[in-house]
Amino acid sequence: MSVSPFSSAHRLYIKSLYKRMLKNEQDWVIRYDLFRARALTIRAQFEENRNVHDPRALAAILEKAEADLARRKHPDPYIPGEFPGGTKWERNAPPPLGPIFDHLAHDSHH
Repeated sequence: MSVSPFSSAHRLYIKSLYKRMLKNEQDWVIRYDLFRARALTIRAQFEENRNVHDPRALAAILEKAEADLARRKHPDPYIPGEFPGGTKWERNAPPPLGPIFDHLAHDSHH
């Protein structure tokens, strides 16, 4: 049984990078059938480098991946409606709880 030379923090970072790359791709490609092809390409890139164990080589690969992600970052990423910043966020905010002002009672023309 081989022991991975990388820590759990390293594995979490790789998973985070993978997820961020997929999320960014979804921001660019709305249609799932088109996104799926891009997702498979991203997965293939990760699989291609799965067996790189040299720390310097791996650092260079990860640095390039982060730079590519930053360069391709969508300027207006998709935010689900119910999430902060989404299209429905606080749309149905409760009314203010202050005193109710009766416009008719204060209208001088009546």
